[in-house]
Amino acid sequence: MIQYSLKALTADELSFKVNPIKTAPDTKFEIKPFFSRQIRQANENPKINIVILECKIESTEEAPKPFNLLARFVGVFEVNNMNTDEDRRIFAINATETMFPYLRAAVTNLTADALINPLTLPVVPGATLFPDDRGPNQYTLNFDPTVLN
Repeated sequence: MIQYSLKALTADELSFKVNPIKTAPDTKFEIKPFFSRQIRQANENPKINIVILECKIESTEEAPKPFNLLARFVGVFEVNNMNTDEDRRIFAINATETMFPYLRAAVTNLTADALINPLTLPVVPGATLFPDDRGPNQYTLNFDPTVLN
């Protein structure tokens, strides 16, 4: 069975920029964050996996936004018993679920610190954030309420 532990988590980049857009006071913007994830294995130690999780909001001519935002986190995981593609998929989902709350908090804090209404991303399971994770055998975490950590 795959085993992993988070060894380090850092905010690689956090940025917020106001876009000068002239609009009516009651204009509503559709804010759709773009999420990306990269997973790489360290060359010197195959048990070490680097996960980069990013949230980006960018204004375009077709879809103007009142601000641009970038939050990128890098997690370092030690992983044991990851032998199959299914193990890799399960690790990707679990790593996303481990890191996403930190990314979510950073987005809320960046917008709040910019003195605008804080943008709070929804709480979502890691298996639904990226289409590749949904797969034919969708993985879900089962929590037993009788077991306490």
